[in-house]
Amino acid sequence: MPVCKVTDEQLHDALQETNSPTALAAQFGISMRAIQTRLRKLGVPPLDNHAQARKPPVYRAKPEGRLDVNITDGSVIIGSDCHYWPGMVSTAHRAFVRTICELRPKVVIMNGDVFDGASASRHPRLGWAEKPPSVRDELRAVEERLAEIKAACPPGCITVWTRGNHCMRFEMMLAANAPQYEGVQGFSLSDHFPEWKHCMAVWLGEKCVVKHRLAGGVHATYNNTLRSGVTLVTGHLHRLQTTTFSDYNGTRWGVDTGTMADPYGPQFAGYTELGPVNWASGFAVLTFADGELLYPELAHVVDEGKFSFRGQVIDLGDQSAMHKAAKA
Repeated sequence: MPVCKVTDEQLHDALQETNSPTALAAQFGISMRAIQTRLRKLGVPPLDNHAQARKPPVYRAKPEGRLDVNITDGSVIIGSDCHYWPGMVSTAHRAFVRTICELRPKVVIMNGDVFDGASASRHPRLGWAEKPPSVRDELRAVEERLAEIKAACPPGCITVWTRGNHCMRFEMMLAANAPQYEGVQGFSLSDHFPEWKHCMAVWLGEKCVVKHRLAGGVHATYNNTLRSGVTLVTGHLHRLQTTTFSDYNGTRWGVDTGTMADPYGPQFAGYTELGPVNWASGFAVLTFADGELLYPELAHVVDEGKFSFRGQVIDLGDQSAMHKAAKA
């Protein structure tokens, strides 16, 4: 191997980037034996090619869109895919408000697709029969439903809205057609809901992440936790299911929080063509004790005005009961 003149300063600087003698030898065109000899003269202990793997990971700056919420004890209630529609209040929404009143959670997360954006969709309108509501009317519906949720939350409860693909419709159309208005108040969905923390994903400690979507398909919850290495709570697929995954690192879960909308509601009638859908209406509850996540729980709508949770079927009664609970 040809000799390459390398100063001690150059070798020291390169050492900060890698602990691998192979990498140093390749960089400077020197044999590994010569590298080890030079390093001994510098007072550096002998290196091997596995030293790099033993180094603790270097964490880069927190990416934009990540929200960290530390929770040691208490509950987190997560609803997803509300697709709130003017003039409609789903059973899942009413159950969600009631459960917040009863459990008094530390965190409430609306995990994407709260806003549907039917008239702002990139997809063409499906014929003359489809008459989606305006963006203005949808925003009013979202404001009304989120106000009911906020009213039910206990003092100090953190309210979070993770962005879903339908939520993105609001800004995508504006960015594509009116880019000159970037930064103008009201052109971002978060401008209309400043009392909510907006993000792409929430880290509940280091072992649980909540985001709108990752993998697709019937094995999504399994693949989500396998790929991420943490408990991953998602929506998007509307399935309402939990998959347990265990390995040498312990047990974690992949959770799909279902949909807070009626699976056969008008939001979906057009593109599903009223065909059968493998969806379920409900939401998820996470409970933490001494910093550890317990087995995730699901609340499931079993009929109009009724949902099951923790081994009971709960009758919500008339719609006015929801408003009374929220004000209590």
